[in-house]
Amino acid sequence: MRRMRVAAVCGAALVTAVGGVAPAAGVVRGDEAVRGAGAVRGAEAVRDAVAVRGAVAGLAYHGSADIVGDRVDVRFTPHNHGPAAVPDSVVRIRWSQPLEEGQTLPARCAPEGDRAVRCRVGRLGAHDSGERIGLRVRLREAPSEVLLEFDPVGSDGTVDESRAAERQRVLVLDTGDKYYF
Repeated sequence: MRRMRVAAVCGAALVTAVGGVAPAAGVVRGDEAVRGAGAVRGAEAVRDAVAVRGAVAGLAYHGSADIVGDRVDVRFTPHNHGPAAVPDSVVRIRWSQPLEEGQTLPARCAPEGDRAVRCRVGRLGAHDSGERIGLRVRLREAPSEVLLEFDPVGSDGTVDESRAAERQRVLVLDTGDKYYF
């Protein structure tokens, strides 16, 4: 048992010394869906990209959603439960039903296809919360339920602790009740 522990420690030290941490994927200067929304730029982007190389974030979104007829109200606050800061992040919210075209969205949000919206979250420090985001969208039809999926879209190389933790799903029924997540 002791030999196994020594071997594991030596192996971990060797991997670290040789460079076993994957490099950051780089900083995207502007997402097509949120172009001009204030992406991190210049020397700050380079500094932040180097700082997060191999870092781990724990992105989650907490809030509420309700549906009345064809209208869905979603309010949420982004959280980083991980030990590494996220220099700039975006969340994609997908609906199981198509959205009505030509809707007015908050300045930090933009449509993506007929069932999704991307919203810029911005910088989140380690163990930090971001600004609350509120969306009111109309669906093409008035369903009895809608499934929302929240996907963090990283542009800085920061990875989440597990694939399961990256996506949040919320089933919202047309009962007039708020569903908390």
